[in-house]
Amino acid sequence: YCVEFQLVDITPGCLQSHHWYTHWMRYLREGHTVCVECQHPALDSRSLHCYGDGSGSKKNQLLHWQAVGNPRCKGTWKRIRQLDTCSCPSVHSFLF
Repeated sequence: YCVEFQLVDITPGCLQSHHWYTHWMRYLREGHTVCVECQHPALDSRSLHCYGDGSGSKKNQLLHWQAVGNPRCKGTWKRIRQLDTCSCPSVHSFLF
């Protein structure tokens, strides 16, 4: 499954990534909607949810995230909805 989030706050460290594998961080913008796919090994076999997917959060609750590969790239987002069938666009699509 996938989860849509709205980016609320992003640290400046996301724009200061110089490695080829972190170039995607430059495209993150506050207010944008991102789509995150739940895949192994983040999927918990008992609950069938990904760790950090915000499934227990309240509406408009700010959730914290951090990018892999750049510890200075982090921020907050709000969970919008869960999609049982993933149809994430190629831009602004991520994995748990």
